[in-house]
Amino acid sequence: MTRDSAAAPGTVRPGGRTARTRAAVRDAVLTGLADHGYPGLTVEYVAERSGVHKTTLYRRWGGVDGLLVDALDLAGEDSWSPPDTGTLEGDLCALADEVAATFGDRATAAAPTAFIAAAFQSERAAQGLRDFYRERFARCDPLISRAIERGEAPPGTDAGAVARAVSAPLYFRVLVTREPIDATHARQSALAVLAAIQAGAYTDDTDSAPPPDAVGDPKAATAQATDPRDADPRGDASAAVSTGAVREPAASATGRDRAGDGHGGAGRSDHSGPTADEHTRRRES
Repeated sequence: MTRDSAAAPGTVRPGGRTARTRAAVRDAVLTGLADHGYPGLTVEYVAERSGVHKTTLYRRWGGVDGLLVDALDLAGEDSWSPPDTGTLEGDLCALADEVAATFGDRATAAAPTAFIAAAFQSERAAQGLRDFYRERFARCDPLISRAIERGEAPPGTDAGAVARAVSAPLYFRVLVTREPIDATHARQSALAVLAAIQAGAYTDDTDSAPPPDAVGDPKAATAQATDPRDADPRGDASAAVSTGAVREPAASATGRDRAGDGHGGAGRSDHSGPTADEHTRRRES
């Protein structure tokens, strides 16, 4: 059988899968991922490591991808709940500390890192990982609800978005740039998210949002530019002259003096030309 050929885990003989067998298989999958990665994980390895015959593994889990997904499902059945320190800042810092503690230690980071790597190679593993984190982030709802009740977060703050934002910089260091993380990085991430929460960055409430800035909003900028009350007098000269609203600026006293004594240079005169009103009077005469 291939990795993707069987039914999803949990759909075949659910009553025959004892908790003990399932846990043994899960532990073998985690060990195999940590030691060999997704490419090196095989049903034969899991069978040998768990003591469960490979025929049983194929029948109940279908293959490697089914084993991965079920291992994630089992991990999601734990009793984890978000911190409750009494303040939003304390909760966010504690949440970031948990991420740093897990991914900051090579031993504890091996399995979750391997799951993430497997998600790039298996769509079923990727879907299992998304489901796992979706459920995990949903558990953070009480953390934000308490913060809203205390007046520390605006109504409508998205708990899932907050949880993602707290962990994202830490995941980036571990998984992308391969840099170490510690308590300092965790606190920096938590405080940055705290400031963003207080600024309303994780709400979908646009009613209380400030009006768009004309500089940053193309529509507002266009409206402002086409409003005749705000027109630049240096802009459309023909329109301005036709209304008689704008006069040509008179030459300065310095310019007239220079023109009168012959020092004004070519093209200089005592004034710059007839005004719009003078054009009108000449046409009428």
